[in-house]
Amino acid sequence: MENNDDEQLSRGLKNRHVQLIALGGTIGTGLFLGAGQSIHLAGPSIILAYLLAGFACFLLMRALGELLLSDVNSSSFVHFIKKYLGERIGFVIGWTYWTCWIAIAMAEITAAGLYIQFWLPKVPIWLTGMVILLILFLVNIFAVSAFGETEFWFAIIKIVAIIALIVIGVVLVVMHYKTPYGHASLTNVVSDGFLSNGWRGFFLSFQMVLFSFAGIEMIGMTASETMDPEITIPKSINEVPTRVLLFYIGSLLALMSIFPWRHVSPSESPFVQVFSGIGINSAATIINFVVLTAALSACNSSIFTTGRMLFSLTFDGKSKLAKRVGKLSKRQIPVNAIMTSTLIIAVIVILSIFMPGNVFSFISSVATTCFLFVWGMIVVAHIKYRKEVAKNHEEKSLTFKMPLYPISDYFVLAFLVFVGIILIFKTDTLIALVGSVAWLGSLFIFKTFSDKIKED
Repeated sequence: MENNDDEQLSRGLKNRHVQLIALGGTIGTGLFLGAGQSIHLAGPSIILAYLLAGFACFLLMRALGELLLSDVNSSSFVHFIKKYLGERIGFVIGWTYWTCWIAIAMAEITAAGLYIQFWLPKVPIWLTGMVILLILFLVNIFAVSAFGETEFWFAIIKIVAIIALIVIGVVLVVMHYKTPYGHASLTNVVSDGFLSNGWRGFFLSFQMVLFSFAGIEMIGMTASETMDPEITIPKSINEVPTRVLLFYIGSLLALMSIFPWRHVSPSESPFVQVFSGIGINSAATIINFVVLTAALSACNSSIFTTGRMLFSLTFDGKSKLAKRVGKLSKRQIPVNAIMTSTLIIAVIVILSIFMPGNVFSFISSVATTCFLFVWGMIVVAHIKYRKEVAKNHEEKSLTFKMPLYPISDYFVLAFLVFVGIILIFKTDTLIALVGSVAWLGSLFIFKTFSDKIKED
């Protein structure tokens, strides 16, 4: 992207916004509702799975950070994929990433409608979904700082809930609190052995674990709108993974210390189980509010990300539609791209009412699986970038070097391939993997043929 003021996105995101956007994006409803299922699958070894996945994601973030700081005016990380891997790969990854967030929005808007029915059971899901979508759309087109502030407070609510669980866990362990299943104690974590469900349960947990970090790369969509990106981006990347691990590992340890892990409910929120167990009668209401916040946060992030990605994909486009969508407002916000993405989300949410449940689940699963390929291409682009830097003898100019390069890059790629292999061993994840490969292949073929038509 050129550096003309009219073509530059507004730099309205502060350091605290960027940190909480990245942190909040990785703490979704999966932790509050799905932690029990993860614990039942892997047992205490789920902690090791989160440590390994968290380390891989930290290295991924470092690779992304180094790319972002090489051009802080880039509108998205797809700019680097196009630059180092070619227009076709950039096209495939850009539209795939946009589609992923459209699917996330579809799922989370529907989920938010369900959570609101906890208090207003007679209000249709689609109606609350449309109201939420309209409010978040208005927030996103007002100013980028409004989006950042909203995400900041959404993230704070989720973090407070997790810290409350961890503090409760520590207090109950110190008190040796009596529960229906014994006493709260750290020994509950490993009472049946660390690999209680064997290596199979440990390996199969990686799919849920890694995908709980989906959205961590969203920092790659904020660089061109961040104040002092050379300071904010490195600080955010270095601090966020540690905090994410603290919240995930801390909350899982708290859950498994209060109740022996085999008694952590896989079918209801373990947070409700813990808060109810210590006499908080409104536990279900509190957690429903927290998961509603998590869903709203994901929807807000979806509108922001799809808008920026669509702007990036259509910027400098030659068609009338591309020129209109890839244009900034007077406030330097891609309003047309945000509006287009929001309208598509709204249409899909309405259509999802008539979709069979398995179709809805399939679309969401394929979108989530595509994150493996998006992350992989970020790392491959980083490898290409570093080779170009080495070729031009510019290593001394790097200010945010990837640690242990190139071993770290290849470790991340190997880890992503490992998770891809894990997906083969369950029918539902295998179908999603095949679907995502088919999607990527069809986009690549479409781009190849369209390029040939233009050449002719």
